[in-house]
Amino acid sequence: MTESDESSEVAEMKTCPLTNVIPYGLLYDKIKKEKPNQNEENYIIEEFDKLVSAHERPNVYDEKGNIKLNNNDDLILFQVDIEHTTDNIFKNMTYVNENDTKKTVNSLFAPYKNLIGKDKTYVSVPIIRMYCVTNEGCSVLVNVYNFFPYFYIHKPDLFEKEDIMSLEMKMNEHLNMNNQFKTCDHKILKIEIVKTENLMYFKKQGKTDFLKITVLLPTFISTLKKLFENGVTINNKSIVNIVYEANLPFILRYLIDNKITGSSWIKCEKGTYYFKPKDKKISNCSFEIDIDYKHLIPLPLEDDYQLIPKLRILSFDIECIKLDGKGFPEANNDPIIQISSVLYYQGDPIDNCTKFIFTLLECATIPGSNVIWFNDEQTMLEAWNKFIIKIDPDLLTGYNIINFDLPYILNRGTALNLKKLKFLGRIKNIFSTIKESNMSSKQFGPHDTKEININGRIQFDVYDLIRRDYKLKSYTLNYVSFEFLKEQKEDVHYSIMNDLQNESPETRKRIAVYCIKDGLLPLRLIDKLLFVYNYIEMARVTGTPFVYLLTRGQQIKVTSQLYRKCKELNYIIPSTYMKTNTNEKYEGATVLEPIRGYYIEPISTLDFASLYPSIMIAHNLCYSTLIKSDNEISDLKPEDIAIIKGKFVYKFVKNTVRKGILPLIVEELILARKKAKALMQNEKNPLAKMVLNGRQLALKISANSVYGYTGASAGGQLPCLEVAISITTLGRSMIETTKEKVESFYNKANGFQHNAIVVYGDTDSVMIKFGTPDIAEAMELGKDAAQRISKEFIKPIKLEFEKVYCPYLLLNKKRYAGLLYTNPNKHDKMDCKGIETVRRDFCILIQQMMETVLNKLLIEKNLSSAIEYTKSKIKELLTNNIDMSLLVVTKSLGKTDYDTRLPHVELAKKLKQRDSATAPNVGDRVSYIIVKGTKGQAQYERAEDPLYVLDNNLAIDYEHYLDAIKNPLSRIFEVIMQNTDSLFSGEHTRHKTILTSSQTALSKFLKKAIRCLGCNSSIKKPPLCNHCKTNKEFSIYMQKVNDLKNKQNDFAQLWTECQRCQGNLHVDVICMNRDCPIFYRRSKIKKDVANIQEQIASLREEW
Repeated sequence: MTESDESSEVAEMKTCPLTNVIPYGLLYDKIKKEKPNQNEENYIIEEFDKLVSAHERPNVYDEKGNIKLNNNDDLILFQVDIEHTTDNIFKNMTYVNENDTKKTVNSLFAPYKNLIGKDKTYVSVPIIRMYCVTNEGCSVLVNVYNFFPYFYIHKPDLFEKEDIMSLEMKMNEHLNMNNQFKTCDHKILKIEIVKTENLMYFKKQGKTDFLKITVLLPTFISTLKKLFENGVTINNKSIVNIVYEANLPFILRYLIDNKITGSSWIKCEKGTYYFKPKDKKISNCSFEIDIDYKHLIPLPLEDDYQLIPKLRILSFDIECIKLDGKGFPEANNDPIIQISSVLYYQGDPIDNCTKFIFTLLECATIPGSNVIWFNDEQTMLEAWNKFIIKIDPDLLTGYNIINFDLPYILNRGTALNLKKLKFLGRIKNIFSTIKESNMSSKQFGPHDTKEININGRIQFDVYDLIRRDYKLKSYTLNYVSFEFLKEQKEDVHYSIMNDLQNESPETRKRIAVYCIKDGLLPLRLIDKLLFVYNYIEMARVTGTPFVYLLTRGQQIKVTSQLYRKCKELNYIIPSTYMKTNTNEKYEGATVLEPIRGYYIEPISTLDFASLYPSIMIAHNLCYSTLIKSDNEISDLKPEDIAIIKGKFVYKFVKNTVRKGILPLIVEELILARKKAKALMQNEKNPLAKMVLNGRQLALKISANSVYGYTGASAGGQLPCLEVAISITTLGRSMIETTKEKVESFYNKANGFQHNAIVVYGDTDSVMIKFGTPDIAEAMELGKDAAQRISKEFIKPIKLEFEKVYCPYLLLNKKRYAGLLYTNPNKHDKMDCKGIETVRRDFCILIQQMMETVLNKLLIEKNLSSAIEYTKSKIKELLTNNIDMSLLVVTKSLGKTDYDTRLPHVELAKKLKQRDSATAPNVGDRVSYIIVKGTKGQAQYERAEDPLYVLDNNLAIDYEHYLDAIKNPLSRIFEVIMQNTDSLFSGEHTRHKTILTSSQTALSKFLKKAIRCLGCNSSIKKPPLCNHCKTNKEFSIYMQKVNDLKNKQNDFAQLWTECQRCQGNLHVDVICMNRDCPIFYRRSKIKKDVANIQEQIASLREEW
């Protein structure tokens, strides 16, 4: 190819309307030829820069580097992320403001100058870094100054001025023992006497004196907390060893004190903020400002300030290959060959994404995508880093990027000595590092994860979001995409990546298409499940930074709300653990003993609206209203005290004496939710409607979380079992009262046609059989009962009619299903609770059977059809007429799994012995089927790879699957029929098909019988017996030809479906997605085709 040919090819690529292919490597070589004397680091690839510059943020600087903005107007910003750091303020520091006529501004740093010691030139101070965006699309780093951390301790009686000075000396001495604090002369900034009150327990004296101690740096507080908890005596005056508000993160302290919430709009008051000169910038943001914390004002979450700006979300995915041999790639040795990067602006239609793919070596054109290819990996990775800095995303997303993609990129940068690659955040001189972390939570249990600092960019990993918010059978991107988006994706296994990478631009395009889809799907999931809206509204409702919702546990949300309300009402919260009055485990919510059965009559369901929050409000249950000592209530009347009697007896003051903090919090949340729902009904703007929906959901979750916060005795931040036990005691009493009132009023003695029966009660709801066969009448009776019984309880406790189930299948406690009606004319849906159709150790067959049986019982209302269906599927199973893909179970192979003897683990070991190169590695998903074995052989020893089962005609252990089906289905049928054993034994189970395998130990000593293709009788010479050869040979032949045609048609349909999924009808299918049912059906039919072709060939040989 000549030089002119190259130019014309580049021009042709650039003018293509649907794609933008930038052969970075080709141009690089071309410029190198044209300008051989130019240094490589100065090469400018104009096409690449032009492409990226189209998506850069607005430029606010002129050609001389002067900022084009001024501080004469308020600056309105949306807070994306927030952190704090420590920086040095120097004695001779002045501040140059580009648009200030005086040129120097010292007022911002004046408070710090007094903190610099005589023999020091600087002082280290805390700075809040707030990463924001403007409505115009600029990113802004806001450096917030002059806010300092503090905590509280008890003030001893007769504590004078000289005692305070002695206390300051004591704290300084203690801090000086730590060498890292010696550079600071002024460690204790202020000790002041304040009147406030400990949140814990009711105290008749009210507000008392405490010491508020303000220190220079947040790190000082934990050191001083230990000092006071060990006991401190000043001039013979002992200080109570309880420390207050010392555990609150410094960022939350700042936000709470200044009434700022996470993900909110803020105003920088005009004339109070200063632009940093371009050459002084420490970040890659559009511009930076410095401001005193007092001049940063929160804006109300209403009108335009409730909307979310067009945040930049970048989703990416990497592909890498194993250089030596096969197996899973490792960053130390194995290259990244492609990186897809999909840019999305929050609020835009999801189809408006801009797609980029960075590839190693030339890649063919991909319609709708920007293809950028490189001759070497180092150049590709450096260009991608440059791309990240220029695009400047607010959120980084993808699927499992925190535990795979990001660590691989950073470790690969280390292996290649690419220092720039580590700077992925917004601060120029801070590189990203990986920290191994072990976490434990109710959702995930104990698990290993990674923490990666990417300052100013939120890591919004969709894998973690899905695991946190949804309980699924599998969490692969394939399974999740099908569950929520109803689409499959091609899964190119890493073991064949090497061949595709080394073959041609077209095969590299296949990898690229796959890689781009893996970058696009997380964005589609974010859009479908409204993740951005929901998390932003949760940050606003709870007051926590957005990133805290991703990196911290559930309790931080309630902690934030509690501190905010205490700040408002002048209470302080103990940081030192205060042991409660009881060490007993408390009972959970009441579950009335169910009257199990299959009810064809309507079952009315009454629910307590926001039960636990309502109990808190009605009975004024709080830390601050709990009576620890009767001496504190000696002046109160008996009617001012609420006594909660259960297994334990607790006392609380009523709201006539003092309104509790927790009741105030949940009351405000409930009222705010009602307001949000009302606004949502009248809102016309679809984006504002999604914001309001996210808000009402966050308010509901927050109100219901307060009870759990008080009951978190293990690892809780502020547990109070007295409050938690009181709530559940009252809840149990209310459920029992409801049952008694319903059954004593709605009966024949009071003129009703039937005697009402409460068939079940669970936590906050009761299920009532009024006896009427009419759904509309059951609804009216339910509404009447709710209104009548609500009068028995203290407001705001309210019983509401919610729905009718008809029919209703009640299996056991917390296990039921029914057809749900909210209006009498048409059912809303089939509602199942506690009936597990998606357990991870269930194969698809069990899931399908349970769903179909429930459908026949509840929607068709046909018991005999459900029984016949169950028997027919069992017969199909035992006669080998079940699609094998329905029997496959797939599990992920973890690091610690090798310590246990589980089926998928033992199979992984077996596969490694057969072929170590293709065997599954840690993190891979292992699919297996249970096959027949020798008598007494353990199940985990009989797990086999489904493809191996197909290839070797291994006999599947259908009895194992029959047993697996038996338990869940028996639980459904045992409340309907007396003898469930008849489902699993009888005529339909007597005929069984048993495959003969060539892989068993016994097969070495036995010879497989030859069977006639026509009548299946034993013969000496294939393919037909004498009778069939004489009378049926042609018809048998034609039947086999017809069978072959049908199988080939089936295979062609599946093949085409797979091609459509991979987006190309002209290339082979290489997908290895074992979560897709088509995968095994395709393999089975392929083998069936081969067997029939072999049979036809044997018939032809006879001619």
